[in-house]
Amino acid sequence: MYRTKTNGELRLANAGEQVTLAGWVQRVRKMGALTFVDLRDRYGITQIVFNEEKDAALNEKASRLGREYVIQVVGTVSERESKNKNIPTGEIEIIATELNIISSSEVPPFTIEDKSDGGDDLRMQYRYLDLRRPTVRRNLELRHKLAFETRRYLDAQDFLEIETPFLIKSTPEGARDFVVPSRMNPGQFYALPQSPQQFKQLLMVAGMDRYFQIVKCFRDEDLRADRQPEFTQIDCEMSFVDQEDVIQMFEGLMKHLFSTLKGKDFAEAFPRMKWVDAMNGYGSDKPDLRFGMKFTALKSQALEKELDDPADTVNVIPDGQFGVFDSAAWVGGICANGCASYTRKQIDQLTDFVKRSQVGAKGLIWIRKNEDGSIKSSVDKFYSPETVAAWCDRFGAGNGDLMLILCGDKRKTQKQLSALRLEVADQLGLRNPSVFAPLWVIDFPLFEWDEETQRYYATHHPFTMPNPDDIPLLDSKPGSVRAWAYDCVINGVELGGGSVRIHDSQLQERMFELLGFTPEKAMAQFGCLINAFKYGAPPHAGLAFGLDRVVSMFAELDSIRDCIAFPKNNQGRDMMMDSPSPIDPAQLDELQLKLDLKETL
Repeated sequence: MYRTKTNGELRLANAGEQVTLAGWVQRVRKMGALTFVDLRDRYGITQIVFNEEKDAALNEKASRLGREYVIQVVGTVSERESKNKNIPTGEIEIIATELNIISSSEVPPFTIEDKSDGGDDLRMQYRYLDLRRPTVRRNLELRHKLAFETRRYLDAQDFLEIETPFLIKSTPEGARDFVVPSRMNPGQFYALPQSPQQFKQLLMVAGMDRYFQIVKCFRDEDLRADRQPEFTQIDCEMSFVDQEDVIQMFEGLMKHLFSTLKGKDFAEAFPRMKWVDAMNGYGSDKPDLRFGMKFTALKSQALEKELDDPADTVNVIPDGQFGVFDSAAWVGGICANGCASYTRKQIDQLTDFVKRSQVGAKGLIWIRKNEDGSIKSSVDKFYSPETVAAWCDRFGAGNGDLMLILCGDKRKTQKQLSALRLEVADQLGLRNPSVFAPLWVIDFPLFEWDEETQRYYATHHPFTMPNPDDIPLLDSKPGSVRAWAYDCVINGVELGGGSVRIHDSQLQERMFELLGFTPEKAMAQFGCLINAFKYGAPPHAGLAFGLDRVVSMFAELDSIRDCIAFPKNNQGRDMMMDSPSPIDPAQLDELQLKLDLKETL
């Protein structure tokens, strides 16, 4: 037996017991005749004491131990004189009588502690060492518990966990597929699933009624902090339900997870916000509601080819006084409470921020309402004091507040202002990761207009049910049609989303036609689902949560990488396995493939 106890379970009540422990050497400290070794495993750290006066040879052996050696220790549990209140085992230590070196170790390339000195790429290259760090280990433990509690909740709600295939048909709409060549069918390819979308709908046609799966999905897309080429979804589908049923069911799941894993209970229902209100008020379909700074429009007009609110039409800007505002379709801003004290340098830094390529604004207008009530702005020479004062009133600005204004095309400018809002909130410390502000965003547009191709595309996917009230508008005003779709958003992060699905084959064919699919193309890509609908499809709806995103939010992290055991970097590379990599020419021959690589700069 390698151990009788773990390194996290011994307490003062165990004093006097003889135990056998095993684990990794965290550190070795020599203090006179004593050698102290911190022994670590997944469960914690225990201090081991070797005494030169009692056993000089054993003490000498211990003093030569290196970091990350794997050892076994036999000894007696004793009360510590100098207690460590920072760890659960801090009241005891082990007086060692035996030491066995199981495995030696080279000096690790970075410190294996909560705060490591290793950079991201180095830690990813040696991920098996990085996983020994308690912070990363705790994230994986949280991931396990979250998946377990998800299964427990859904099982209690009569969901069946059903696996769907990983080798499927490519449907090149939306994000890029990862493709897999078929050796047995030369010149033909599988795709790895971006989502089990069609399969879970087919399971509803098959009468499974309630399905879920914690499933790997794959998208060949550019990466960022909350994206990976392979990711995990909590994927769900239900029959004989509408939008309200789905929202109630999965709001219950989120409340269950918060209660069991974070000790946080939400007594009230999550608030709901229409998509158009989210865009006009926050410039984002995933607004962060932990703080205010809701948009105030000084000039706006409802968009024709897009779902928009005609009541948003406003113009309180006198014409012909400032060409930048005159030519803009939308002018609006945020009010930062208590920020009138911002220096010119700080405002210049915000101006530089909005001009960056990632944001893309051309400039920034500011209005400062000082503590004494006086008003100063960057457009004083264009507008009268009365006009600027009226704008301050529209913003609801008080003494000491700062207004920041952008202008331009409506949606583009709102997105730029959204980035500025988040930047200001970060500077003011308003985005506390321990505070959670959930909501449902509903009434998304069913279609989105693309100026380049001059056509509509499905906002979500072609299986999304239009709001029944809007079906008469499908042919005449498609941009005004709302989808029965919904996103669960917390702290500005879309944790999950879904929709009611079309279950009527005639309506589904109509949707394909509106999206530019010929009957032949629709049948080629989605023929199985189209045919299945002919045999009695129930009303059904579903949703998928991003498991990686949920775990990272519960862990209060900015990136999902440390919630995944073996993640990829920003270039989609596995630094540890050195993947992707070339394959042997013999494999290409077997697949009957030839490479025609283009040179890249």
